[in-house]
Amino acid sequence: MIQKSSGEAAYEALIAAIQTGVYAPGHRLREEDVGERLKLSRTPVREALRRLEADGIVEHRPRIGAIVRQLDHAEIVELYEMRVVLERTAAELAARHGTDAEFDTLDDLNQEIATERGNPARAAAINQEFHRGLYLACRNRFLLEAARALNNSLMLLGPTTFTDEERVDTVVRQHQMILDALRAGDIEGAGAAAEAHLQTSLRQRLRALTP
Repeated sequence: MIQKSSGEAAYEALIAAIQTGVYAPGHRLREEDVGERLKLSRTPVREALRRLEADGIVEHRPRIGAIVRQLDHAEIVELYEMRVVLERTAAELAARHGTDAEFDTLDDLNQEIATERGNPARAAAINQEFHRGLYLACRNRFLLEAARALNNSLMLLGPTTFTDEERVDTVVRQHQMILDALRAGDIEGAGAAAEAHLQTSLRQRLRALTP
């Protein structure tokens, strides 16, 4: 087994910390503080921060240092525009190529989201698995790779909107609409349901920006 370098380990640890909200958008990343929290020396932390900056996840500000990037209103809209294009296509292809076993897995994940409605972080993590499963069911490696390229930006959206249990109920209901279309082999319906779901998500994100 190939052993990871300390820089790679620091990079993955920082990615995980940003994904789970330990470091939220706008959070300052001081090398010594990050190293202490992640139990790593400053050299691999510095290497990881440079890599994250190249990825567009971290930015360096004069007199402040490295911070986790924050997306503005326009960037969030642009991000969701791309998500709509990719995920609508993924749903349409999944309706054509997906299997009952894959749809059963998606259904199980959706039920788990409902079960964890009182645990926002856990529900959000399962939601990510649901969307990943949808892309896997589409049987298109190039579309899957394009979706992965958006992952960095998705990390910068900030805290989950799943703190509102009504929001979770809406997500579960819209996921079910996607699933119903997938099982029916309704290509157009699956794409439309996926787009409607993301449009709802975008409205929630923009509402969260309002003071």
